[in-house]
Amino acid sequence: MAKPHAYIAVDLGAESGRVVKGTLAEGKLSLEDVGRFPNGMVAVHEHYYWNLLRLYEEIVKAFKQCSVAKVPCESIGVDTWGVDFALLSEDEKLMGQPMAYRDSRTDGMMDKLFKLVPKEKVYEKTGIQFMKINTIYHLLALARAKSPALKNAKYFMMVPDFFNYLFTGKITNEYTDATTTQCVNVKTRKWDKDILKAIGVDPAIMQDFIEPGTVIGPITKELQNETGLGAIPVVAPGTHDTASAVVAVPAEDKKFAYISSGTWSLMGIEADKPMATEKAFKYNFTNEGGVFGTIRFLKNIMGLWLVQRCRAAFDKEIDYGTLTQMAAKAPAFVSLIDPDRETFLNPASMTQAITEFCKKTKQPAPTAEGAFVRCCLESLALQYRLVMRQLEELYETTFDTLHIVGGGTQNKLLNQLTADATGKKVVTGPIEATIIGNIMMQAIGLGHLSSLNEARQVVRQSFELETYTPQDTKRWDEQFERFMKLKT
Repeated sequence: MAKPHAYIAVDLGAESGRVVKGTLAEGKLSLEDVGRFPNGMVAVHEHYYWNLLRLYEEIVKAFKQCSVAKVPCESIGVDTWGVDFALLSEDEKLMGQPMAYRDSRTDGMMDKLFKLVPKEKVYEKTGIQFMKINTIYHLLALARAKSPALKNAKYFMMVPDFFNYLFTGKITNEYTDATTTQCVNVKTRKWDKDILKAIGVDPAIMQDFIEPGTVIGPITKELQNETGLGAIPVVAPGTHDTASAVVAVPAEDKKFAYISSGTWSLMGIEADKPMATEKAFKYNFTNEGGVFGTIRFLKNIMGLWLVQRCRAAFDKEIDYGTLTQMAAKAPAFVSLIDPDRETFLNPASMTQAITEFCKKTKQPAPTAEGAFVRCCLESLALQYRLVMRQLEELYETTFDTLHIVGGGTQNKLLNQLTADATGKKVVTGPIEATIIGNIMMQAIGLGHLSSLNEARQVVRQSFELETYTPQDTKRWDEQFERFMKLKT
């Protein structure tokens, strides 16, 4: 019998964080929750920040529990949301509390960037979707404000790089997360120095990239002593959470489309090479880095953030399961929104933003909790249909199956609506795709698995999947025409 292997996966999202122990034995992976804790933006003087050091404290607590496991843990991997970053001084001290990507400092920065570098040129160089949350606009805002932190920074790190530094003392930039900055050249796979200089950032603060599967080094002696884990190595997975989630897509061949469903919906395909064509630019697709040199050709869609913020705006606290049941009972297709409008990025009240959109587009506004959620879910499903059409047009092919992975797969109503809207067979699972992909890349980095195909075989053998088939597609054809009018 082969020796079992155990790994620690740290997964940090915009709403919560968790530490999970994964054990690989006899070709199957099992997961054990070690620690879960809330996360969220901290509002101070009209700006939004992340409290990364509090997250570090929570992670260390979980590490201590991992040290007493029956099967000793052999490595640690961390993945997080993209875009956000930390700056360190020459003596490797954090320079200011990192701001959150939904902060308003990027307002107007897109137009300012395009005066420095034409929009078409930015896309030709980076192949990245234009979103005001991208790192490039935060860096430009800092440069224009003559930020002392940026001026005196010695090291730039994305959020997962910063945690890898806290764990090991090593300063790195991992490729998959770095591509979300819109500062990486899509052809050379290196930092684009011309872009960085144009926005007022010294390229010297950036590091050469490490790839997913790289063993960064052991945790610091201080952390070894505090946690009891010993000299356990940190291995870089795809440190952007979607890069890890895509690893766990249980596809049996390379021709598949996917949605990584959570706060954001990341919908696309796994490609062998980037596509930064004129039509990809027109449709605003992104070419983010994947594992083993692949490209995550996808589109960021607002996702279940819409539901999360509706829930926060309701007068009473209702759990997500109950909200979904209420949405299922609400009348269909009363109100629709364009989910990717900037007005829904970070409104003071999501329900008010939806109400105002409906009034402007001469639709009845939702009035009950279930109606608001139904509006969000149907609108997301129609957006998925649009993106699927664009993917098939760009690649001149048809995708018969749509894999949905991640926490959003627990919303069975959205899964069925997605099958109905797209007309595709929808296969959902695994729920913990990001954690699983994180662990799979650790196993590959340590030589316990040999390839991405073998990792996906482990996923198929380890976790149950669920299939949804399209229903009542003609009605969705009619609603799609209505939806497209809202996007003009």
